[in-house]
Amino acid sequence: MGRVILVNLLRFILLICLQVFLLKNMGYYNLAVPFVYILFILLLPFKIPNGLLFLLAFLTGLTVDVFYDTLGLNAAACTVLAFVRIFFIKVTVQRDGFDNEPDPSLGIMGFRWFIFYAIILSFFHHLVLFTFEAFSFNEFGYTLLRVIFSSVFTVVLILLAEFMFFRKKMR
Repeated sequence: MGRVILVNLLRFILLICLQVFLLKNMGYYNLAVPFVYILFILLLPFKIPNGLLFLLAFLTGLTVDVFYDTLGLNAAACTVLAFVRIFFIKVTVQRDGFDNEPDPSLGIMGFRWFIFYAIILSFFHHLVLFTFEAFSFNEFGYTLLRVIFSSVFTVVLILLAEFMFFRKKMR
């Protein structure tokens, strides 16, 4: 149990630092902006209690908000991400699979499941984030383009990170 907490704490620190110090100013004309820090929420263990998941998601988003000066936009998007994660896992993973599979990583769940998981959750995170940022339907097309391009950019970076630390299933 202590090892899981330490691994997730190090992952949190690494991803927040990567997001804030390296990826904050990276993007393609503000059309494709990567938010790789959501990988922390995506990789939390299956058995994490929902209340703790929401708290960690909110605090993760709030931490990024402090550095981005976005007044709670990332916190709201991460909280929605946690909700979608709970629903997605409930629909796609059998209950008895929780005992065998400790966390939803690429090496454990497989490429097809993980890519679908990352795309869906990234899309919902970016949809909430950019919709609240625009807070207008006048720029709906532009906002939707930002959501799609940023989701693709984020998923590519998440896959690169997962392949760097890829471990085969231990069955």
